Amino acid sequence: MGDCGDAEDEFEDALEVIPAHCKMDLNTALSDSKIAIHLFFNNKFDEAQHILEPWVGTSMYHTIGRSIFLFLEALLTFEQASIQKASAALKSSIRLCNSYRRKTTLTQSIGNIMKKPNYDSYTPDELHAELCFAEALLLKALLTFIEDETLVSFIRAGIKIRSCYNSYKECNVILTSREWSENEKSYKEHFESGVRLGIGAFNLMISLLPSKIIKLLEFIGFSGSKEQGLGELELCYQVPHGLRHVLCVLTMLTYHLVVVYVFSQEEGDLEFCDAALRQQLTLYPNGAWFLYFKGRLEFMRGDVDDAIKWYTASVESQDSWPQFHHICYWELCWANCVALNWKRAETYAAKLAEQSKWSRTTYNYQRACIMLMRGYNCLSRDELNTVNQLMADVPKYKQRIAGKSLPMEKFAVKRSQRFTNQNNRLFMPAIELLYLWNLFNVFGKRKSLCDNLYRLIDRNTKDLEKNPGQYGSEYEYDNKALGCLLKGVCLRIMNSPLHAEECLKSVVSMEKKIKEDRFLVPYAHVELAFLYKSKGNLDKAAYYLETAKKNYSGYSLETRLHFQIHCAWATLNERKAKTTTDLNDLAPDSQFDDNQ
Repeated sequence: MGDCGDAEDEFEDALEVIPAHCKMDLNTALSDSKIAIHLFFNNKFDEAQHILEPWVGTSMYHTIGRSIFLFLEALLTFEQASIQKASAALKSSIRLCNSYRRKTTLTQSIGNIMKKPNYDSYTPDELHAELCFAEALLLKALLTFIEDETLVSFIRAGIKIRSCYNSYKECNVILTSREWSENEKSYKEHFESGVRLGIGAFNLMISLLPSKIIKLLEFIGFSGSKEQGLGELELCYQVPHGLRHVLCVLTMLTYHLVVVYVFSQEEGDLEFCDAALRQQLTLYPNGAWFLYFKGRLEFMRGDVDDAIKWYTASVESQDSWPQFHHICYWELCWANCVALNWKRAETYAAKLAEQSKWSRTTYNYQRACIMLMRGYNCLSRDELNTVNQLMADVPKYKQRIAGKSLPMEKFAVKRSQRFTNQNNRLFMPAIELLYLWNLFNVFGKRKSLCDNLYRLIDRNTKDLEKNPGQYGSEYEYDNKALGCLLKGVCLRIMNSPLHAEECLKSVVSMEKKIKEDRFLVPYAHVELAFLYKSKGNLDKAAYYLETAKKNYSGYSLETRLHFQIHCAWATLNERKAKTTTDLNDLAPDSQFDDNQ
């Protein structure tokens, strides 16, 4: 029953049959899990653990609940001991869930190929075992990506995710084909919330990947539709008493407030986020996760002061998991950068560089960049020495996953080398990072923020024109092209299309004079596509997207741009389809008018 795939080593030695007197009934397990979730999201982590601990190893939901807590801790800390502990817990969860699943003989398995199993004969325990099995397998696969950084491990994780995907698909078949009796209403509610969450999240995740990767995934059996993903999550959201409702809310908030703004130029559904957060903060008024997302909501609205207030509240709401503070420090750092409060931003950048293990290369580089934005003349000798040391340390902590460097870390290392080559100087480095992290759109939400940004960029580009030698002559056009790109994007979000177009096209015109920063030209093409799209010229927008995709390769942060191109193509096709539909709807009426 089910596709175990590469995960056989995780559960081939299934647990021995658990004595009846040691088992917990499913109703009580689900009830305990709801209480534990409520405590967890109100920052009462120890109390939540205490509810689960006594039944770990015998109850599916208690066991996987504890595994999820350990999984989150591993992600937040990135410490090897935490990762190994979470991995062992998930391995046990997979074994336990597998012991509860419906056992099939070889003859039955062959028969199932010819006709679908009789899911009506499954007990509630067997049904929920299938769902918990899929969830545990997914978390174990995700953990494999950070547990071992070799290519073999990376491939194994991919195979496990495929097994998990097939398990979720089978759970979906169970949900839709089973005849649920009236007294199974509660079991179905919890089962449905889990299935819709899994199917929705998978579809959404796959739909965001570049088209080349999607074609490969489709070849090996995956499929992804943004519409289906959001639709399934919305259906899950409409099951408010489902055990996984709060996880569904977190998934949707992550998509609408983080993923959309990092990977595209589109807007998330901020109205939904506002309504969902009001509801969740009523249930979890001191919940660190929802205070964080409230801060993110205000940040994406351009309300920087309010965002800082909510992020700070999230930090102050708990100290059991100090690692969660790092997520808020990241946001506080960039919120202060958007406000051009470099001194305050550097405080949070320093905390990240000193405390977090996620990416010390990135953190050291961004701290140095933020310090440089205050101006060389405003930095003390000790501060200049700190900047020099941070830049020197950037390459030391570079990570490799599946044998490859992380793109942003690779970029930071190149920039640290440029810093040395340019007499210990960089041109508007933190503004460049704000652009690369896709935060220019936040400036566009408030005229005052935009005006301040434009004045800063304009002042620096004019200073570069007057004194290009301050960075040495070797990278003169690289710096000029960067200045024009940043100025063009700023003008685009200020709704000054003609001046924006002039700046962006000047970047393209410098292509042959740029020595190293070849990424600036394809990025300028994509910005021109966004500009023409906003003006309604969809054909020109498509031309610039196609040019950026087909004519350029091998440049820094290429994958990051391809995500944006993929998302832009999707919305462009939607706009074109809508325009065609609107014209077709008008056609009969137009002909009628002509006949008149």
